[in-house]
Amino acid sequence: MLALKLAHVVIVDLYHQINNIPVNTMTNFLTYFMTLFMLAMLIVSCDSENSCDMSCGTDQIQGLDCTCFPQNPPDCPGITCPAGEILTIDCSCISPDSGLPCGGTCPDGFSCVNEECIQTSGFAETKSGRLAADETWAANTVYTIAGKVVVNDGVTLTIEPGTIIKGAAGTGTLASALIIERGGKIMAEGTADAPIIMTASDDNITMGQLVGTNLDETQRGQWGGLIILGKAPVSSRSGAEALIEGLPPDDSFGTYGGDDPTDNSGVLRYVSIRHAGTLIGEGNEINGLTLGGVGSGTIIEHIEVVANLDDGIECFGGTVDITNALVWAQGDDAYDIDQAYAGTINNYIYIAGVDSDHGLEIDGPEGDVNTEGSFTMINGTLKGLASEFADFRSVAQGNVLDSYWFNFPAGADIELDDAAVSANYTSGLIQIKGNEFSLADGTSLSDVSADKGGDDAAFDTQFASDNSTVAIGANTKGADTSVFGWTMASQLGALDF
Repeated sequence: MLALKLAHVVIVDLYHQINNIPVNTMTNFLTYFMTLFMLAMLIVSCDSENSCDMSCGTDQIQGLDCTCFPQNPPDCPGITCPAGEILTIDCSCISPDSGLPCGGTCPDGFSCVNEECIQTSGFAETKSGRLAADETWAANTVYTIAGKVVVNDGVTLTIEPGTIIKGAAGTGTLASALIIERGGKIMAEGTADAPIIMTASDDNITMGQLVGTNLDETQRGQWGGLIILGKAPVSSRSGAEALIEGLPPDDSFGTYGGDDPTDNSGVLRYVSIRHAGTLIGEGNEINGLTLGGVGSGTIIEHIEVVANLDDGIECFGGTVDITNALVWAQGDDAYDIDQAYAGTINNYIYIAGVDSDHGLEIDGPEGDVNTEGSFTMINGTLKGLASEFADFRSVAQGNVLDSYWFNFPAGADIELDDAAVSANYTSGLIQIKGNEFSLADGTSLSDVSADKGGDDAAFDTQFASDNSTVAIGANTKGADTSVFGWTMASQLGALDF
């Protein structure tokens, strides 16, 4: 067709010029015309022998590689691009090799994810039961977890950037959750532009979006959550191993703990867990992210938990570090430490919801093994609402350093619950230092510190010496909020500080 059109143009041109052509040059023009005509016939002949096996739609054009491009989409009336260019979704004409992500456009039904055009409709898959072999969950498929999906010992689940995973509704034995068994691995490596999103089945989020439009931070407990179990040391009542909370006791895959502090359960990076925490039984909910005996060989960074019914992130022993974590509007505690967790949580944020309890709930070793584990939480920003600051309980031990606390109500406190906890504070096993507080009017640091098991006056004096008050917004301590722009909290305006 291209050759025939070219010949037609030449004929028209000759027609307009023929009266001005001298007779003695007519032969040359006829020879030129016949040469072009024969070339056109040759091209048409070749084209018919190497035609594409597909045809384009009425509003598309076909490239030399048989690819169909939009020619004049309905939202760009009257605009037709020159040959060799394609029309983008903003009605601009560009070359396909312009260097823009996805060439500047993607066909209908596709979205630009991680600089590639991937199909965003027509692919859906339901998962349930045990994964007995390695799997990759692709970004062009929306996965539904129906019941419990367990990554077996020795199996690796890889999740591509931009993948959306939805948990089906259900409670009790029918609760949906993604569980990484001891010895299994999850390789969930999202990016800031294409995070991995684990959410409820009712969420209307679609591929390429950071957030849907029908659920917010108030919808909690619509599916289970993510549970990762490892072989790092824990201190439980049952010894060096235990069964994780949030699962029925007869689930054989719920064991965690061991003697390998460097155990590796994989990578969790740029992952948002939303609307989880469904009930297993009375008083037994799944946390947004549950870490049981997870070792330091595991990488966990850029994590968000939103609207979980129970705790946001809970660490049962283990040694894994967590960097750049955000918990928003959980129903119980934002960060819960248990069983001598011995990792570091660095650059963390807590944003209270209307039903949130504590920013931090800290428990120490429960048994007589692995009792030396001590955590550190540093560089945090904690925004209260009607909630408490923190509660240190059950032989708690660890450090809360260089964090900023604000918007908590008068009467909220940082509490040492009993005599054993008070003794640990006095001996230095608990350190609460370098923190800045913007307090409610008429509230002082001595009103915040509360020792229920020892010398309250001495705790007040030491706490006031080790920490300070600042005006709201004048803080020099706290989290770097700039790394959380990819989160649901940022998208919905909750990071307004």
